[in-house]
Amino acid sequence: MTAEVRTVIRIMIVEDQTMVREALKGSLAGVEDFSVIASIADAALAPLYCERTKPDLVLMDVCTENDSSGLDAAEIIKQKFPGVKVVMMTGLPEVTFVERAHAAGADSFIYKDAPLDELEKVIRGTFEGGSFYPRPHASELNFDELTRREKEILRLICDGLSRKEICDALGITINSVKTHFANILSKTGYESVAKLAIYAVSHGFINTKIKP
Repeated sequence: MTAEVRTVIRIMIVEDQTMVREALKGSLAGVEDFSVIASIADAALAPLYCERTKPDLVLMDVCTENDSSGLDAAEIIKQKFPGVKVVMMTGLPEVTFVERAHAAGADSFIYKDAPLDELEKVIRGTFEGGSFYPRPHASELNFDELTRREKEILRLICDGLSRKEICDALGITINSVKTHFANILSKTGYESVAKLAIYAVSHGFINTKIKP
């Protein structure tokens, strides 16, 4: 009885942070049916590299080197090379990225805090024709459990502010912000503020167009 032979998926990584890029490259290259054929830092070069290296799938950060937009690059790639699959990724809590990735034609979307086995499933599933985007959290968010300060911080997270920017906006220390983050995640049952921000805005708990 012969063993099943999997098709090797040719992957290009677009990620501006060297350590993250190399870690992804090393992890994915160690998967039997994955082959990392290119890894670059600037999304503006991604269409050119697609033409040269002919990947099956591009794993691309939303924001890359030289302020290049991975979303813009994804749109170009899907127009010029419709057979190439694009998986967008980000570690930022910007609530519009998922919607914009959809609009750009990206096949899938994943957060950088996802475990490696989840990333492998998304890559394989996308290669096979599937589409994977973050789903709303299974449980309802009990917004009233949050303190006034925690609600304030959640709003700033939804506005896309970094931890340092939240410190400056509220006049508190980075350790205080970290504590508030931990309390917010503990009360809501989320594992990342990015996913919580998506849920809070999409379900009307936070309206980023209305300022308090």
